Amino acid sequence: MTYTREDITRIAKEQNVRFIRLQFTDLLGSIKNVEIPFSQLQKALDNKMMFDGSSIEGYVRIEESDMYLYPDLSTWVIFPWVTENKVARLICDIYMPDGTPFAGDPRGILKRTLQEAEDMGYSTMNVGPEPEFFLFQTDDKGNPTMELNDQGGYFDLAPTDLGENCRRDIVLMLEEMGFEIEASHHEVAPGQHEIDFKYAPAIKAADQIQTFKLVVKTIARQHGLHATFMPKPLFGMNGSGMHCHQSLFRGNENAFYDANDKLGLSNEARHYMAGVLKHARGIAAITNPTVNSYKRLVPGYEAPCYVAWSASNRSPMIRIPASRGLSTRIEVRNPDPAANPYLALAVMLKAGLDGIANKLPIPAPVDRNIYVMSEEERLEAGIPSLPINIKEALTELLRDDIICDVLGDHALSHFYELKEIEWDMYRTQVHQWERDQYLTMY
Repeated sequence: MTYTREDITRIAKEQNVRFIRLQFTDLLGSIKNVEIPFSQLQKALDNKMMFDGSSIEGYVRIEESDMYLYPDLSTWVIFPWVTENKVARLICDIYMPDGTPFAGDPRGILKRTLQEAEDMGYSTMNVGPEPEFFLFQTDDKGNPTMELNDQGGYFDLAPTDLGENCRRDIVLMLEEMGFEIEASHHEVAPGQHEIDFKYAPAIKAADQIQTFKLVVKTIARQHGLHATFMPKPLFGMNGSGMHCHQSLFRGNENAFYDANDKLGLSNEARHYMAGVLKHARGIAAITNPTVNSYKRLVPGYEAPCYVAWSASNRSPMIRIPASRGLSTRIEVRNPDPAANPYLALAVMLKAGLDGIANKLPIPAPVDRNIYVMSEEERLEAGIPSLPINIKEALTELLRDDIICDVLGDHALSHFYELKEIEWDMYRTQVHQWERDQYLTMY
């Protein structure tokens, strides 16, 4: 929705909004905010609210810490779960004191990549995300336990799906905040859920993912539950993905659709897919950014760990959903909900644009179940695997000049440094599996 500053001021007064959260996202995808009282709203709308960038993960050093929050007025929303001393939210872009956009702002990185698409003639990138999450019980102090709140399975109903009431309240809150919810259901694993909302232009879709995470966690807590978007919280069960349906438009025309093609796919759609497949190993550190992400990307749990595509098979990394016409799209299945959505969409878009710009040929589709193929069969079919851990993914990222260019020097160097630290902490830790395996053996 389009708001003017006068609209926002009027609504805030009429609704008795007492506080406004100026929200933004750090490099690792965590939501941050500066909360201001209503008396400071005009200053915020004048783009004059400053914050200390040195305190934000992956931003700047202490000697260059002053940064400014520029609110995007279209993101204005009042949190419906706060009934007294109402709180509203504005998502912001980050600017430097000299008025230039901050090079390391994830939202700004996606905006720059969308501008590249526009320069190539694509006015819109539509994205339909499908973030999954788990609900765990909490203890007497409100801390999360590893006890699931149900034993439900795919599309189960109450009483098996004990998360149904919580999920329904989440949907109601999201709808009150302007989301168009398309489906809500229990996922494959016990305690696992999915709520799908309507596709949107890329910036709005990334904003919605962040808002979605905030709402899910907030409402779960009201139900005495802990919601987590950790990709693989439980061994032996399916992990949580964030499949990203995507298409490019020229005005009102879907550039991915060709009525004369047997699959209904344009050459641009095929080149775009070829680009995503070519850069799949290079973008994995962004789309699957944690040590834990690679516990999900293993065979046997419906997670796409192989770089291939198909229109009739869910085991490859890219699937072509059945809808055609304006709904023609590709579904990239490897991203997980720990990803920074702005960066994830930026690198997937850039990979696809590289495919279009260079008219990359797409490999043959893989319509067999890749999970039952031997390694020899996969190699013979030319099907690479995604990286097996975040260290390998980081190495592949640095090898991919196109993807490094998307991130820019600032975001790339800080992201790499943070993830190297994460890997070293994991690598040097002694885990319970090792004690169970070796303590009495040796």
